[in-house]
Amino acid sequence: MSKLFILGLTGSIGMGKSAVALMLRELGVPVFDADAVVHRLQGPGGKLLPAIEAAFPGTTGPGGVDRQALGARVFGDRAALARLEAIVHPAVAEERATFLIEHGGEPLVVFDIPLLYEKGDGSGLDAVVVVSAPAEMQRQRVLARPGMTPEKFAQILRLQVPDAEKRVRADHVIDTGVTLAQTRAEVAALVKSIREKNRR
Repeated sequence: MSKLFILGLTGSIGMGKSAVALMLRELGVPVFDADAVVHRLQGPGGKLLPAIEAAFPGTTGPGGVDRQALGARVFGDRAALARLEAIVHPAVAEERATFLIEHGGEPLVVFDIPLLYEKGDGSGLDAVVVVSAPAEMQRQRVLARPGMTPEKFAQILRLQVPDAEKRVRADHVIDTGVTLAQTRAEVAALVKSIREKNRR
């Protein structure tokens, strides 16, 4: 019987990680998206709303967490951020454990972890794939986003581990600076190779 292989997926802002995650799903690979889980848990009727409201009164409503209000409360306040993380992280870990149980019969699953190297949470992964593209292409993609400015982009980059370092530390690199068809072929080749190795 094949052992479940857990692949970590990460990459800096604007590198095309979401596109690669979609390609993986299209190939039938279950992808655990931590950000999407947090949005659901903090969305309308989300199970974290009572705890967040108790810790940060006035930051939730019928639409779920008011992300701007909550962000303003924890920004630059380490103790407040630690309080919020103590509410969110265990709930995400619980969802991840359920995901692993549900997909235990698969040869390969992916954990989509945007800040994998920044937060240092690579424990439990069998390998890491980094999504990368040339810096100029990354800049064009990010600055095309609504509300993004060169200053905001520079600030985000300062907080992220440099792309060159991520590529060195990764087990695999997927290039999105090429055509979509080429990226899709790279993703398919990686999935095929892991699945085949894991069937032996």
